[in-house]
Amino acid sequence: MSPDKRTHRMDRRNLLIAGGAGGLAAATGLLAPSSAAAAFPQLTARPRWRKPIVIAHRGASGYRPEHTLAAYRLAIDMGADVIEPDLVSTKDGVLVARHENEISGTTDVADHPEFADKYATKRIDGVRLSGWFTEDFTYAELRTLRAKERLPDLRPDNTRFDGRLRIPTFGDVIDLVRFEAQRRNRRIGVYPETKHPTYFRNLGLPLEPGILRELRRVGWTRSTSPVFIQSFEISNLRALSRRTEVKLIQLVGGTGAPYDQVVAQTGVTYADMVTAGGLRRIARYARGIGPDKFLLIRQRADGTLGRSTGVLEDAHAVRLLVHPYTFRSENFSLPNEYDEGSDPAAHGDAIGELTRFFELGVDGVFGDFPDTTFEARWQFLTAQRLARAASA
Repeated sequence: MSPDKRTHRMDRRNLLIAGGAGGLAAATGLLAPSSAAAAFPQLTARPRWRKPIVIAHRGASGYRPEHTLAAYRLAIDMGADVIEPDLVSTKDGVLVARHENEISGTTDVADHPEFADKYATKRIDGVRLSGWFTEDFTYAELRTLRAKERLPDLRPDNTRFDGRLRIPTFGDVIDLVRFEAQRRNRRIGVYPETKHPTYFRNLGLPLEPGILRELRRVGWTRSTSPVFIQSFEISNLRALSRRTEVKLIQLVGGTGAPYDQVVAQTGVTYADMVTAGGLRRIARYARGIGPDKFLLIRQRADGTLGRSTGVLEDAHAVRLLVHPYTFRSENFSLPNEYDEGSDPAAHGDAIGELTRFFELGVDGVFGDFPDTTFEARWQFLTAQRLARAASA
């Protein structure tokens, strides 16, 4: 990337962070949108998103602690079409946004001596974990905790928000999205993930009824609603396909198998799911797939991108949307040809990587830096328009 392009990109990013967020008070996530929502009339937003859509992975998680209203609000400021909350359950069945049900790495729970006796060791989807788990807290107890940055070594700037942001419920997230959509007169959606659905179902805390209840509350029940529901498991998506019209997305890991299939001993792996036959089976119950990005373009042994695997073409052949994950700007996460310098926390040429996948034909991408994804899309679509104009 040329110095001019890099400077332009950083200028746009700094503008979005400093000005677009509306100041620190608006970005803290401590201000609820519902109190002001009534002041805005119901507006008719643009009915379609531009493709590829910008999916804010856990919000603008490159700039704020993930899964907080501050991260979601900043993502919307940066132009995200959809924000993605991972959902887990509390002891009393309230759905909250956390990457995992084990919360020692994303909250200040260890600093609360009143919850010391809740420390536990459990097996989650076959993995032994120790810490504090959302299903052992009532929502009232969880509300006393504050979020913190999950990756402080990689994203030290985000730690300035540690201890200041609450853990939002799924209802809070929906209310924020609706408020911002009305205020900005544009279509903004939600993309909830059911985390560990088999585990929570076995606890008597199924995630799906609460998701559908919140969606019904705001009338988001149709295939045209600004909603995608995603899962790494198969059985809960199949069950949801019989209960709702909203778009369902089958997540596909780069290795291993869906945990519900492990429990059922079906032998189905993620690799099986991205064969032509596997994709046809997914198309019977889901509207799209959310694959590990390297299932679409192989990563070579030297860490650079190789050739297309053909998975995207096979998915499109059976009319499945393709939303790969996860795009991050740090050198640590980029294919080697897009690194800039040797510092793993420094930002490399993320726009270059995104452009490679846009050229492949993806329908949307999950990313931690929505401003970068938005900029990459703008450059890609502009180049397409100029090429069409030149050939006309």
